[in-house]
Amino acid sequence: MQESLCKTMAADLTFGSVPPFYREMYDIVCANQENVVDQDMFIKLLVKSSLPKATLSQIWDLVDTRQGYLSRSGLYKALALVAFAQQGKPVSEKLIQNFTGEELPKPSLGDLTDLRILSIRLRREKNPMRLGLTYHEICALDTIQISLVPEKKGLFLKHVEYEVTSQRNKSIVQRRYNDFVALHELLLQKFPNRMIPQLPPKKVMGADNQFIEERRKALKRFLNLLGRHPVISEDKILHFFLTFAGTDVQHKMKDHFRGVLDEFNSNEQAKEAEELVPIDSANQLAVVREQMKQVFNGFLQLKEAAERMVERNRQEAADMVLFGKELCTLANSASTESDWGSGGNETWDYLKKGMKSLHPMISNVSSAYTELASLEEDDVVDELNLFLDVVSAYKDLCDRYEHFCAIMRQKSSSKIVPRRASTNPIVIDAENQAMQQNEKRNNFFLHSIHMETQLVHTYMQILVKVLQSLINLQTKGMLNISTLWQSMQPLVETLMPVTGITTPTSTISR
Repeated sequence: MQESLCKTMAADLTFGSVPPFYREMYDIVCANQENVVDQDMFIKLLVKSSLPKATLSQIWDLVDTRQGYLSRSGLYKALALVAFAQQGKPVSEKLIQNFTGEELPKPSLGDLTDLRILSIRLRREKNPMRLGLTYHEICALDTIQISLVPEKKGLFLKHVEYEVTSQRNKSIVQRRYNDFVALHELLLQKFPNRMIPQLPPKKVMGADNQFIEERRKALKRFLNLLGRHPVISEDKILHFFLTFAGTDVQHKMKDHFRGVLDEFNSNEQAKEAEELVPIDSANQLAVVREQMKQVFNGFLQLKEAAERMVERNRQEAADMVLFGKELCTLANSASTESDWGSGGNETWDYLKKGMKSLHPMISNVSSAYTELASLEEDDVVDELNLFLDVVSAYKDLCDRYEHFCAIMRQKSSSKIVPRRASTNPIVIDAENQAMQQNEKRNNFFLHSIHMETQLVHTYMQILVKVLQSLINLQTKGMLNISTLWQSMQPLVETLMPVTGITTPTSTISR
């Protein structure tokens, strides 16, 4: 089937050249391992075009192969026909044939977030033991921004408020730190088998601007990890937090979700979790935990090195400010009033004029170092912190599983003697059911950890993003700084009062 499909695709792709948007759509709607387009996804894609049903039926008839699947080229044809129809042209295969050698038009399909989410869900249903997501797909689920609300509120104890913006929910709400705490507690209750990121600490008194800024960044990472989690991102608790515009959020949220079932009692996969857990899962988990410790330590070292790079650039900026300030001070010092000391040499007066001109140019170098430090902090350090948050959440998850296993062992050992002594069939049956339930919960816990482990591996692609950012920042930043230094050269060469005298050179190496 796969060989014949490839031949068909090769024959069909003689029309037009394929724009990147078409490939992006294929990656979204191809939610399986056979490289064929899921028909449910394809139908939902057609509906997003907002074309009349009659037009969509015509498009379907032209691309439906009657083979139970849709090929890549079939999808590309459909996208081209949708674009032509949106331009007011009648649906016809001749339109595509006339585009030989030209780039096919791009259809308007609006926001694709819901299609991405559906694709992830279908992929998980078709192969529940494989996460099958890329880092790009995870990031596309949502982007959440957090900014500080300018004014502090509260009559006596002033508190900080955050403006939270969710791209997926198209929402803007204001939240306090305690609202984040309530969200964290509720999610831990419902998803004890998932990675729940840690919250940054709360500092009651004496929180300076640096602490507040660091906490803002940490809260932003916290929400983005939740908003991009394949399971938690679809939960009503998170949706409430990101969209509820009323007051007293933490209490409203706790009241609204009081008594909510945990994932084990509300997830259909929990019933068949035994089939989703490989036999050697416990041993594999022990090996992976050791690997994650090494990964965490390695990324921690990278983060600390990146922080030192940021600090060095900030120190360079501070030194440039000091250097320029001293030049300015020298330039404003008293002029030579007699030639007793100078012997008629006019060097100092020339230097003073030049130093005044150099001061703003050196200030530009300082600003360039400051900007480079800020970009490195955002694009390198914070991305490394994001991954460290992921691995820390994974460690917490594994610790919860160990705690769960310890409790189960304790319960099991405490019931051995009473079970042997009891002959009551009702008691025996209840104990057996409890044991079976605990075994199912254990299997679901292991299955969840298996999927979370794959999610950690997906997040490892952050390292590529970090390296790309570091290379780009260093290349552009150093080039900019070098250009600024070079721009001073003509001015420095004019500082000598007499023409024909060369610039003095260092005698240290002589």
